[in-house]
Amino acid sequence: MAAKRKFTRIPKVSDLVYVGVPTEAIPTYAALADYSNNKTGLCWPKMQTLANTLGRSARTVQRHLHLLKECGLIEFVERRRHRGRYSSYLYKVLHIVATTGHGRPEVKRHPIYKGTKPSVTSPNSPSKEGFNWLFGDPTDPKAQAEHQRAQAERRKGDSERRKEGYEWLFK
Repeated sequence: MAAKRKFTRIPKVSDLVYVGVPTEAIPTYAALADYSNNKTGLCWPKMQTLANTLGRSARTVQRHLHLLKECGLIEFVERRRHRGRYSSYLYKVLHIVATTGHGRPEVKRHPIYKGTKPSVTSPNSPSKEGFNWLFGDPTDPKAQAEHQRAQAERRKGDSERRKEGYEWLFK
């Protein structure tokens, strides 16, 4: 379990799948976001800790973390040292936006207003603001066609790579 119980803003699952994040890596992404600092996005859980949290093997978690890195959702900042040995990685979850937990960015208020109740107004920004670097403009048909073409090429390449050495099976 993470140290503090606070809200963390993560993209919707359907949006992550649309961008190309494998569905099996999404729980790893959510667990890593759970351990991360909401202001900086930095965290350093052990792979075994993430594996125990998710009920997976450490190798599976490692594979998911590398998939998330390739998708551009996390960065491996550095490898931490503990008593001269390498310990856990320092990860940076790139999506983290400080929020109040209700979809609104956290606002620094003047100290004299600290105890006052905030006014009830609609959110200042659309829900996907801040994620444009990840999702782009979904209404652009050229971008959508390019994405589908690139995805089809990637899948075809993956299929050919998996068939290597098994030609005798597919004849």
